Amino acid sequence: MKWLIDALTSSLGRKIIMSLSGLFLISFLIVHLSGNLNLLKDDNGATFNVYSAFMSTNPLIRVLEIGLVVGFALHIYTGIYLLRYNQQARPIQYAISPKSEASWFSKNMGLSGIAVLLFLLLHLKNFYWEYHYGDVSTVTIDGKEYKDMYKITATVFGQWWYTLIYLIAFVLLGFHLNHGFQSAFQTLGLNHVKYNPLIKGLGTILAFVLPAGFAVVAVVMFLKHMA
Repeated sequence: MKWLIDALTSSLGRKIIMSLSGLFLISFLIVHLSGNLNLLKDDNGATFNVYSAFMSTNPLIRVLEIGLVVGFALHIYTGIYLLRYNQQARPIQYAISPKSEASWFSKNMGLSGIAVLLFLLLHLKNFYWEYHYGDVSTVTIDGKEYKDMYKITATVFGQWWYTLIYLIAFVLLGFHLNHGFQSAFQTLGLNHVKYNPLIKGLGTILAFVLPAGFAVVAVVMFLKHMA
């Protein structure tokens, strides 16, 4: 068992954990966006409220939620560790930095990750905490009472400053995803000269479509509030 612990706590092992947890979190974003798109339905939030109730009460979803928390924790902890490890490995910057084709965002994945983490904490406070522990009003749908998650969402996105922070956070997430997706395949040894263009293209698509989808929902909700 010691060999496994040593392998996972090595620099390469941590990078593998970072890659696997990152790909897992991307799958979560896809599911999360598919649920959020229910906000765009013209039914006064009925579909979204039913969906929210299902996601918060279904036993299987609750188990997966624990896995999601673990995934986030591993990704965040490992990311911070690797950021500090890289800084300590080169404490003194070169007087003349060698030329590199890497973008600013690819060189500063730690910074974009920290920014996304801060937004995530704010997001959890406004939605998850409020839905589960706040004083939430209820709405009746097809004779059954549901917590009004739609009202919570409309109230939060009705605040221009939060919507702006939300949009900025997802722009940063897009850059984070674009580099992270490709880097994960490289770390896992799944990159190949034949398939690299496909991996890069898929990463770029995900990095654009996911943030854009969340952004559209936020803007539509804000405009509805302003109407």
